[in-house]
Amino acid sequence: MKIIVIGASQGTGALCVKAALAKGHSATAFARSPGKLELTHPQLTKVAGDFHDAKSVNEAVKGHDAVIICASATSLSAFKTKPDYFSSGTRHCIDAMKAHGAKRLIVLSAAGAGDSIKTAPWFLKTFVIGGILKIPFTDHGVQERLTEESGLEYVIARPTRLTNGPARGKYKKTAQLESVPGAISRADVADFMVEACESSTFLGKAVQLGG
Repeated sequence: MKIIVIGASQGTGALCVKAALAKGHSATAFARSPGKLELTHPQLTKVAGDFHDAKSVNEAVKGHDAVIICASATSLSAFKTKPDYFSSGTRHCIDAMKAHGAKRLIVLSAAGAGDSIKTAPWFLKTFVIGGILKIPFTDHGVQERLTEESGLEYVIARPTRLTNGPARGKYKKTAQLESVPGAISRADVADFMVEACESSTFLGKAVQLGG
């Protein structure tokens, strides 16, 4: 399978690239600065591009079977100038996928986005999702709706607090609106997202992840 990871230079996106290659797939790392990804592999292609530029995304997506979106702003201030950071780029990806016949879309959202706010603890719901991170969480909700209405084969990943620990290989994943452990390693989230490219288990679902 040919997988492109949008937002692949660091964090969960970089780990998705590594996981895809480890599973035998061809991977394209798409980012503003893909050179930051300190990885070489015969099945790896690095492409410099802008998640928010339709032409850039369209050219990069062509020829791929699956798209993983991990792009995120590096600071909260970015959302003040671009409150639709997640949704606008995701819209470009969806349009490109439809234009080129790519069918599988995997999107990194967050626990507490969309209807999963029902499972959030009171403090998180009040002071984080409804407070300091209100703009990005609101836009994650828009991003999720665009994904759900895209007509593509999609899976939305909603991890709880992300950590930099190693993959444990044991974590809770459920499409039910229920609480999951309050943290999960980026490596485990990457494992899930690449698995979602291959599997039909969670197609058409938003999946809570924790562990």
